[in-house]
Amino acid sequence: MLRRYSYSVYCLAALIWYGLFSVQAVAQTDASQPMRIGSKRFTESYILAELLAQTAQNAGAKTQVLQGLGNTAIVFEALKSGQIDAYAEYTGTIATEILKALPDMALQPMQTALAKHGLGVAVPLGFNDGYALAMRALDADRLGVRSLSDLAKHPDLKLGLSNEFIGRADGWAGLSGKYQLKQTPLGLDHGLAYTAIEKKQIDVMDIYTTDAKINALGLRVLVDDQNYFPRYDAVVLYRLDVPQKHPAAWAAIQQLQGRVSEPAMIAMNAEAELQSQPFNQIAKQFLASAAANRPSAEPSTVRPAGSFVVQVWRRLWADDLWRLLGQHIVLVLVSVVAACLIAVPLAISIYRHAKLRALVLGTASVLQTVPSLALLVVFIAALGTIGFWPALLALTLYAVLPILRNTCTALAEVSRGQRYAAQALGMTSAQSLRLVELPAAMPTVMAGVRTASSIAIGTATIAAFVGAGGLGERIVTGLALNDSALMLAGAIPAAALALVSELLFEGIATWRRVDKR
Repeated sequence: MLRRYSYSVYCLAALIWYGLFSVQAVAQTDASQPMRIGSKRFTESYILAELLAQTAQNAGAKTQVLQGLGNTAIVFEALKSGQIDAYAEYTGTIATEILKALPDMALQPMQTALAKHGLGVAVPLGFNDGYALAMRALDADRLGVRSLSDLAKHPDLKLGLSNEFIGRADGWAGLSGKYQLKQTPLGLDHGLAYTAIEKKQIDVMDIYTTDAKINALGLRVLVDDQNYFPRYDAVVLYRLDVPQKHPAAWAAIQQLQGRVSEPAMIAMNAEAELQSQPFNQIAKQFLASAAANRPSAEPSTVRPAGSFVVQVWRRLWADDLWRLLGQHIVLVLVSVVAACLIAVPLAISIYRHAKLRALVLGTASVLQTVPSLALLVVFIAALGTIGFWPALLALTLYAVLPILRNTCTALAEVSRGQRYAAQALGMTSAQSLRLVELPAAMPTVMAGVRTASSIAIGTATIAAFVGAGGLGERIVTGLALNDSALMLAGAIPAAALALVSELLFEGIATWRRVDKR
């Protein structure tokens, strides 16, 4: 039994090193060749990333798209650290959020300030996508609300604002001070806020002025009568070494300057949000229309035909399923193996010392209570990178506790009779541990690994928030689009993977029971 256990440990160790270095090698290879284009986690940013990438690809350049990396702070940090080469940003956001300057900052001073970070701004795409507040038009007419000043007269209205808007320098804090707004906003995901306002769970939400659902849901955009919001002209924020590293891609992207109008952007957003068209297909159709000098077709405001079940089924078996499933399995497998290699030796070293054991287990318990997204942000800041490594570290920490706790408990509960028997046979402490205590504790240890695997499978969906891939990509994208079918197409395979994991561990437990007989 011990030989089988030792052999398994060696295999798991080899597997983790192979997985780690394979992922690193792939990442390094990809990073040395294509131009990497990132996006934030909302519809328009997804589309613009595809638009930039396909424009470069049409010129024969290689690109890699890293979608849905998170809010401004995360994507900008990825740009500064070299994890991505460029992404579509907005002038008002660059001035207020990134440079902490005045909102009406001109482009040339912006260039000078960004150059200190090794970054530049160029290629104004041709449209302004500003912030605004909106409410249902019928309610606005009934209450006589036309502007943000009018909104201040109705403190009973319920506001649901995106979490980023609440925290931004040019967001709620400044807006509420400017207009003396007394409401306490509810923090919501931007996509979910549209559902909430449609179902009358909130009365007012923040919108992007190119959002497709403004007209589809009959919303009234409130006039910014005191001119609080700056212009948010879409531009390309890039690393200054991009023109030298990717000359063909950069030359092609510059040709997009002034070619994306506000109506065209609204139409593309509508194709994603109202017709559930893939982002890459939307960008491809726009570029084809632009090349043929014909206007983009007006999108329908109707969801694709078919029942909700049919939509889920189609999304479930989309082309990206096996890629995302593979990424998810690698994250789970490597993190659980890493947790085993940390937790089991640590448990062996502390289980005989009650106070030390309590301290270590208490610390591990506290770490597991830290919200997963907060832990990701900490690791991104510590490592200076996004993607696989922060996600792996977070998942490993979450997997350590159940394995550590079960191993400590199992070893501490090995009967005195077994230990005395080992001593009577002349075994040393190390021999007793290897030949008696660990084999006796193994069922409980495996139960801890089983629990850790279930936790890792569920928690691995957060990896998509930092560009690490996995089935969470579908969930994150579905959340941004408020597309329940797409969210389920990510959640169902994750649940199936958890079920397969349970069946696998149950099979191992059954085999062990039969083998003992």
